[in-house]
Formats: sequence, structure tokens, C-alpha cells
Amino acid sequence: MSSPVDYIALTRSIYSAAGYGPYHWVENAGAVALTVPTKPLAASRVALVASGGIYQAGHVAFHFRDDTSIRRIPRDVDLHELRTAHFAYDQTDARADPGCVFPLESLRTLEKERVIGEVAPFALTFMGGIYSARRVEEEVAPRVRQLLTEMDADAALLVPV
Repeated sequence: MSSPVDYIALTRSIYSAAGYGPYHWVENAGAVALTVPTKPLAASRVALVASGGIYQAGHVAFHFRDDTSIRRIPRDVDLHELRTAHFAYDQTDARADPGCVFPLESLRTLEKERVIGEVAPFALTFMGGIYSARRVEEEVAPRVRQLLTEMDADAALLVPV
């Protein structure tokens, strides 16, 4: 049986080894903006947004120093074409089964079973090990919101790593 992972110590160690100063967890003082769904899930277009550094073969891999780029992965991608590039977690399981950090196949199944209306045309992925919370707030989040709006997504499944 494996021991529990001390993620705070591990994160500090990883960021220190990458040349960053001491890691400080983000604290958001404001209220969380929640939106009440306007239609049932069974009639909704659902997008997948994942921070596990997933990309499609042929795309440029994520780099490890504050990469704020976003990849669009087609909803019908062959899962064997998925790759990972991320410095802040052990990618062994994700490379063997991308569904553990990128549950696109699960969303496809939910669509077939009519639990959700449809999967959005693209899933959005990025490398979540971005040291600058300011850059996430000012660059990544607005771009994700813009892309979700362009796809007319009613809901998003957020999968942090």
C-alpha cells in the first residue's frame, strides 16, 4: 500500500527545482460567481476543460515555464492520438489512460446515453502548472471563456490536475 502524498511539500519542491521562489497558494477573497443552468443537462452542450497538459499528436507540446497556451482537441479525436506534457504530476497513468485526466470518452458515453445533450465540438486543454496566478486570471481564464462562448457551450466539465 502506498503512502499518502504531501502535495503541498511536493508542489513546493517541484517549483523550487524549476527555479521559482517559494510557492504561495492562491487565495481568492471574492465570492464565486455561479450561474443557474437555463436548460436541463440532457439538452445542454457540455465542454471539457482540462489542465493536465493534454495535446493531440501533431500539435506542439506544452512547455514547462508558464505556458499559458490552450489546445483545442476535436470531440471525435482518436484517443490514441492524445499525449501529455506537464511537469507538476506523474504522467504515467495519464499516458496509459488519458481518461483519468481527460474524460472525453466518458462525455461521449453520456451523450450516447442522452444524459447530456451533446459534447461541444472541441475540448480545451492547457498546462495547469502555471506559476503566475495573475497570468491565469488575465490570460488563460478569459481565453477559455471566449472559446466556450464561441462553441455555444451551456456547461463545462472542469478537470484540474
